Amino acid sequence: MDIQLEKNSGPEALIKINLKEADYQPKFKEKLKSYSKQANIKGFRPGKVPMSLIEKMYGKSIMVEEINKILVDSLKEYIKENDIKIIGDPLPNNEKAQEIDWDTQKEFDFEYNVGLIEDFDYKLDFKINKYQIKVEKKVLDEAIDNLKEQYGKMTNPEVSVARDSIFGTLAQPSTEFSKDGLIYIDKVAKKIQKTFIGLKKDDSVKIDIQKLFADEKDLVEMTAMSDEEVKGLSGEFEFTVKNVNRVEPAEMNQEFFDKIFGEGKIKSEEEFIKEYTKIFEENYDKESEYLLAHQIQEKILKDTKMEIPEVFYKKWILASNQEIKEEDLEKDFEHYVRDLKWTLIKNRIFEESDVKIEYADIVDYTKKMFQAQFGGMELNDEMSQNLEVMANNYLQQNNGEHYMNVHNQLRTEKIMDILKQKVEISVKKVTREEFEKKAEK
Repeated sequence: MDIQLEKNSGPEALIKINLKEADYQPKFKEKLKSYSKQANIKGFRPGKVPMSLIEKMYGKSIMVEEINKILVDSLKEYIKENDIKIIGDPLPNNEKAQEIDWDTQKEFDFEYNVGLIEDFDYKLDFKINKYQIKVEKKVLDEAIDNLKEQYGKMTNPEVSVARDSIFGTLAQPSTEFSKDGLIYIDKVAKKIQKTFIGLKKDDSVKIDIQKLFADEKDLVEMTAMSDEEVKGLSGEFEFTVKNVNRVEPAEMNQEFFDKIFGEGKIKSEEEFIKEYTKIFEENYDKESEYLLAHQIQEKILKDTKMEIPEVFYKKWILASNQEIKEEDLEKDFEHYVRDLKWTLIKNRIFEESDVKIEYADIVDYTKKMFQAQFGGMELNDEMSQNLEVMANNYLQQNNGEHYMNVHNQLRTEKIMDILKQKVEISVKKVTREEFEKKAEK
């Protein structure tokens, strides 16, 4: 057998394989012999079918099968031994393969296209800003007020004020339309919000139905109708009040503290604000870290020069995923190339580090994922043991796909940890609004 790599002008190449009769004949004869022992053909005792008959009946298909196995194994071995870094898998030259005469040929030539990963350099000697969001008192106060309303007490006052909701009947006598629904005053279009303030039971107001809300979705929610049905409503409607609903905000007392943080963990308003501020800071820091990771990735991608075998890569994507259409691939190909580059860079960074990922690390990471679903609460011994079982069961499900997904997530995080240690990071405190502008860019 002769295998040769022929490089083209660029990051693509051909692997040519010349297969002689001596390369496949032993395996072919061995397979014929095995078939003759197992074949059940009328007129012959089991295991006594002549090999010549088996070869006449099944010889061509057996030879094709054995040659394909030899080709696959030889390609893998050649690529590994010669340390040829490729993208995806070798693609066979099907046109050349179709020219083969399996009935008469004894020697065969095959060709495989490969996309090469050429050497590249990445740089980490750069500076970058981490934008840390300041917890502003106004934002914190609004969040606490929303929390107090969420855990507040529902009342039914006589007269409506802003932020109340009103339950009543929406009707249009001319079409005999009538439906009960709930109107949140703060969702009503600003021009007519005053119409719904000062209302009491049995009061009625006339409204243009399509101008009731600023957002069309609120009319869908209020009427519990489909988008199409709501679009069919038009003209003047009458809304008659059945009752006014108001949420009396929860008081800053021990009952409220216990509901939010658990019994006895917070004992004063000062402790509550301090702990709630910490939650804000942690959540903000997650957003800051996410943006920082994105900025580092973009900077490395921008500065890393890498030639991608685009023609081969397109062919390989289409060959390996039949669901992707060529026109869709052309439209999104820039994103495919970007993802490929980042994957290659990440692989290099990880290979050059001394970081290892053991099964125990993957189990611990999975446990943290589950614990986050429980709100990050502390677990007792029994719950911790159950979490261990849950994590192991999860990793073994779906034919190992869950395991690979978690492994890849953990690997990506560890790679980003490596990068954050190597690049020079300056922390800049910004307001929420300033951060969102940075994130938009």
